[in-house]
Amino acid sequence: MGQQETPATSLAGAVSEGISASLARVDAELARRYPGDPGTRQPVHTVYVPGDAYRAGTVRSWGDQALAALDEHAPDAAALAGALDLPGDLAEAVYPRVRAKLEREPVEDLRIDFEDGYHGHDEDADAARAARLVSEAHRGGSTSPGHDGEGTTAPYTGIRMKCMEAAVRGRGIRTTDVFLTGLVEGGGLPDGLVLTLPKVTYPEQVTAFARLLGAFEEAHGLTAGRIGFEIQIETSQAILAADGTATVARMIDAAGGRATGLHYGTFDYSACLGVSAAYQASDHPAADHAKAVMQVAAAGTGVRVSDGSTNVLPVGTTEQVHRAWKLHYGLTRRALARAYYQGWDMHPGHLPTRYAAVFAFYREGFEAAAARLAAYVARREGDVMDEPATAKALSGYLVRGLECGALDDDEVARHTGLTRAQLDAFARPRRGDLTATAAHERPGA
Repeated sequence: MGQQETPATSLAGAVSEGISASLARVDAELARRYPGDPGTRQPVHTVYVPGDAYRAGTVRSWGDQALAALDEHAPDAAALAGALDLPGDLAEAVYPRVRAKLEREPVEDLRIDFEDGYHGHDEDADAARAARLVSEAHRGGSTSPGHDGEGTTAPYTGIRMKCMEAAVRGRGIRTTDVFLTGLVEGGGLPDGLVLTLPKVTYPEQVTAFARLLGAFEEAHGLTAGRIGFEIQIETSQAILAADGTATVARMIDAAGGRATGLHYGTFDYSACLGVSAAYQASDHPAADHAKAVMQVAAAGTGVRVSDGSTNVLPVGTTEQVHRAWKLHYGLTRRALARAYYQGWDMHPGHLPTRYAAVFAFYREGFEAAAARLAAYVARREGDVMDEPATAKALSGYLVRGLECGALDDDEVARHTGLTRAQLDAFARPRRGDLTATAAHERPGA
């Protein structure tokens, strides 16, 4: 085999070096602002429980109530299929997984609420009690599969404090301090700690909250940046500032790397825009616009976007429950199709349809996604020519299905030929990997 000739070029090496030097600041900005997905699990929902009502058995109680609702209103797969208009074979695959999920891990993300949902009279005591119960649950390891306390706490847990507006700022700061101090004294901050900052209108409020957390870290000798938080989008000013800019993008930057999520507040945001109560819903055009802006602002930053909730509760007769279930199922499926992989659930009766919708979403598209990813990895010809970015989306879809329990490791490995580590590498590549891969695989594309 003959020696390969070096192709001719026209530019001196100094040209490339000069261009790289001129883009050094941009390279640094890209790495800082757009680090990509953090590579951690994103819960499929957040459950809000008032701070004065939270107890050690709250999570298990929600699971038990959800199972009781299934027993009464959809005792088998056929009944669930009829209630939600599911194909029979899909319902057969989904139904036992829903029951197993409600028994093992009924709540993935719990927010103990000290804002709108809180009606207690001693917030200090309730915040301290919440910290103690969260610490005890995590010390007991009850989130671990196979533990005797299975299903008694959520993998992700935290509080929503009052906002940074003047009237309630002091109370919000104090509750945050009491709760975090209680966690530290109770054994340390748990890995699944989540804080939610509500009703943000200005980036400066985000900066102020980040400053508060930094001061707490310094006071306890914690690693700087250890505590992150979600920003709740509930005001029109959070989407569009007075100068016409997208405030939410500036909020992410104002968090100084601490922002973990943007959560859409269906009812406060709708009311802020003057939407009548009967039409306040997560599929209203105003909601779609807000979430689209949030989604674009968060893309590539590692900040996740969460959809809102429905206030139509599945209670009453079986007919009433089925009607509410069908609405919740449809809204959840709509959100998943729009890449909002998380939402709020406001009632134990929402859990069956949350998991039914999530599991159906991943199971019905599983084999096609796995086949496309396997073909991409093997470079086989097919009826779809996938790009590296699509391979990332396909593997991300499968990883999300695995993390929530919709899919099993064995079946995914069997259909894709990939180990979990390989799947994760495709789903969450480091910054620049997709661009470099695409340039290598498709020159001139």
